[in-house]
Amino acid sequence: MSSSVENPTPQAPTKNKKYKRKRVLTLLTMLFLLAGCIWFVYWYQVLRHHQETDDAYVAGNQVQLMSQVSGSVTRVNVDNTDFVKQGAVLVELDATDAQLAFERAQTALANSVRQTHQLMINSKQYQANIDLYQTELNKATGDLARREALGNVNAIGREDVQHARDAVASARASLEVAKQQYQANRAMILDTPLEQQPGVQQAATDLRDAWLALQRTRIVSPVDGYISRRSVQVGARITPASALMAVVSAHHLWVDANFKETQLANMRIGQPVTVVSDIYGDDVVYQGKVVGLDMGTGSAFSLLPAQNATGNWIKVVQRLPVRIELDAQQLAEHPLRIGLSTLVKVDTANVDGKVLSDAPRSAPAYQSDALTLDLAPVNTLIDTIIRANAE
Repeated sequence: MSSSVENPTPQAPTKNKKYKRKRVLTLLTMLFLLAGCIWFVYWYQVLRHHQETDDAYVAGNQVQLMSQVSGSVTRVNVDNTDFVKQGAVLVELDATDAQLAFERAQTALANSVRQTHQLMINSKQYQANIDLYQTELNKATGDLARREALGNVNAIGREDVQHARDAVASARASLEVAKQQYQANRAMILDTPLEQQPGVQQAATDLRDAWLALQRTRIVSPVDGYISRRSVQVGARITPASALMAVVSAHHLWVDANFKETQLANMRIGQPVTVVSDIYGDDVVYQGKVVGLDMGTGSAFSLLPAQNATGNWIKVVQRLPVRIELDAQQLAEHPLRIGLSTLVKVDTANVDGKVLSDAPRSAPAYQSDALTLDLAPVNTLIDTIIRANAE
């Protein structure tokens, strides 16, 4: 009897444990459901409007430096990783041949000026010859008239009359020759000033070409940037087709993000972007924006594009390059390098922007006047040569 009375007492702790376990499981279930609801709301409001890819790399302009003239390299003033300013002399060529050509062009201009000036002086001489032969023709015509009158009365012989006629014909022919010489010389010079004569202008152009070739023996940097991929060596013979080095700007950089085609439906120009580079990690988050979507996938522009119309075919999701413009101030504070890997996130919530740009640029994308030479010095030299040889 006593044993049967004591059996119910151990069942109470067991019930309490089951009850507590049920409460904990219920509470955990509610917490998971709440977390799921919160995550769903967050996904619906935020995450579904963000497209992300780690197939994104820093890109920039690699300005290939080439010579504009042929020559032998005598000096290389920079090396890889050096910073250079626009207009800095990077490579110098042997200028001996260019200097000699420049001097020959100066001599040719002087000769052209003198020859043209002589033609202009000859014009006055030919005009004087016309007046001279016109006077002789008038004299011969008068002599003929008098002799013909005497011949009519048989005062002189017929031979004298014939000689007078021959003298008139000879004077008339000489006058015609003088006129033709004057016209031919006038056709060479017309009424054009000396400095605008074709021969002088051609010689002046040749002198400018020689001067430009001489100046271009000093190869300058077209932009500010850092030297990379230097291949030129002292003593090398280079041509205008020789790639010498590259100048990479640290400011004009962007990100080419290769998104899957399934991520592009709501992507528009102008949408905000966050970029994280592997070199700095999450400590630096670049702010940017979408500035354009390329007009073809990487496979379409590859050297050997896929031929999907032949053989067996397996569908592969394609990727389209999207250009991301970065904040210039952030780039200055945290410089990037071409080719670095990045993680790109695009906020596609606002779809009011354009998929493709429909307006041309109003200004050049890039420009440099470092390679444009001022012709004022050589023009002054040309004017000096013309004045010195036209006196």
